[in-house]
Amino acid sequence: MKFAIRSLTVASILAMGGVAAHAADLTYEPAPVAAAPEVFNWTGFYVGVHGGVAAGDFKYPLNVSSDGQNFINGDLKQDASGGFGGAQIGYNWQFNPNWVIGVEADIAAASYEGKLSGNINGFGGNVNFEAGSEVEWFGTVRGRIGYALDNLLLYGTGGFAYGDVKSEISANLGGGGFNASTSDTQYGWTAGAGFEYGITKNITLKTEYLYVDLGSQNIIDQNFDGARLTVDADTHFHTLKAGLNYKF
Repeated sequence: MKFAIRSLTVASILAMGGVAAHAADLTYEPAPVAAAPEVFNWTGFYVGVHGGVAAGDFKYPLNVSSDGQNFINGDLKQDASGGFGGAQIGYNWQFNPNWVIGVEADIAAASYEGKLSGNINGFGGNVNFEAGSEVEWFGTVRGRIGYALDNLLLYGTGGFAYGDVKSEISANLGGGGFNASTSDTQYGWTAGAGFEYGITKNITLKTEYLYVDLGSQNIIDQNFDGARLTVDADTHFHTLKAGLNYKF
């Protein structure tokens, strides 16, 4: 019995020694720590393309006067709509740590237009008239200020607007009448807001609303049998667009 107990004890000691020796040969390796996700940064230059729709109206203020007296003073208004597409370039700077300021310039070809026609009883008869305006291209130079939620940027924007506006008006009274048109680059202002989303660290997608006011242009300023007729065209519209940018 004593021999059996001694044998069991010796075997146990040998077994424990083998486990200890094996454990001594093991090398401890700590579990890998997951890397923190990279924070999106908006600082840098970017270029991109955009497209959208425009809607609003053209107004035609008109006045008929003689010897300093106004006989007619009012305006005509015509709904207008169209599409546009173009390109943009800009720069953003992110600071403190979520605020973003920047500047952007864009330009787009457009087909924003409106036309109206009608008749007026007066001036000794029935006057038929037609008027219409079209914005063939327009652009903006704007500042931007926004707040970044990682790869989502919410921003407001505003600045300078410009564009090519063509307007015409014609009228006939029996065998007479007039036809006048003008085409020039108009200047004004714009303001709006939008959001931009970083798909990758270099590619962003944006949606933006802008109100654009290109001011007024004179179409007619003429004298007819002692009466002076002036007609202007006021151009302003709303835009909604989507764009894709590549950030360097």
